[in-house]
Amino acid sequence: MGGEFLLAERFEAERPQLRSVAYRMLGSLAEAEDAVQEAWLRLSRSDVSDVRNLGAWLTTVVGRVCLDQLRSRTSRREEPLPEQDGSVRLPDPVVSGLAALDPAQEILVADSVGIALMVVLETLSPAERLAFVLHDLFDVPFDEIAPVLGRTSASTRQLASRARRRVQGVTPAADTDLARKREVVEAFLTASRGGDFDALLTVLDPGVVARSDGGALVPSILRRGAADVASQAITFARFAADARPVLVNGSPGVVSFAEGRPLSVMSFTIRDGRITGLDILTDPERLATLGLTV
Repeated sequence: MGGEFLLAERFEAERPQLRSVAYRMLGSLAEAEDAVQEAWLRLSRSDVSDVRNLGAWLTTVVGRVCLDQLRSRTSRREEPLPEQDGSVRLPDPVVSGLAALDPAQEILVADSVGIALMVVLETLSPAERLAFVLHDLFDVPFDEIAPVLGRTSASTRQLASRARRRVQGVTPAADTDLARKREVVEAFLTASRGGDFDALLTVLDPGVVARSDGGALVPSILRRGAADVASQAITFARFAADARPVLVNGSPGVVSFAEGRPLSVMSFTIRDGRITGLDILTDPERLATLGLTV
């Protein structure tokens, strides 16, 4: 019993890091928890007496579990790629107040893993995603990733390189000043509520892209260009009786409510003081799982 208790303690110490890996791999908070639980089951059935670095061992186990889930998801086509056939699939947001994140959330969204990056990760193949996430985000050596993929280290390195080019090409460096980003988001909210079309055009980048994921029952929306996005923002603001500033994946965002229930979670990508991307989750089923309250 003592050995099992010690093993459980060691696993719990690694749990936040494992959740972070699984969240980046799957884009789903619930599936990430399931992957971590599966890692515990595999650990409890394994002899790890010769394992020198339990954290590294568990990371590769979680990676393998997530890889299997992604391959299964792809084969069944459960979820469309972002913007494929007019559909938009956004990852689960990590929402908190404007106060500091609690330690578990802070680890979960460390390394600037914004919604925009998570959307790009959804477009990678399962193997590319694993190689990129484990190596570029968690510094796992290619020699340890290769056996999970059944590839050579050189081939795994190429996968990560290909994924890196795609990520860097689609998600150029965004602003990092939280206070400045908060000002931009507040200006967007004020203009939307006031129906000020011209003010919205000043805060939106001319090439802004807005994605809205409404789930199975509500059509997804993809809009491009400041004028189109501004018009939609003004229309949407009329339905949201209450909009609250929050942190979405560690960056300023907005949760909108209507009659006490969450209507949307908005995540902003801001570059050079202007909004270049707006990702909006409006799926009522997924919003209900986030524990959002007025």
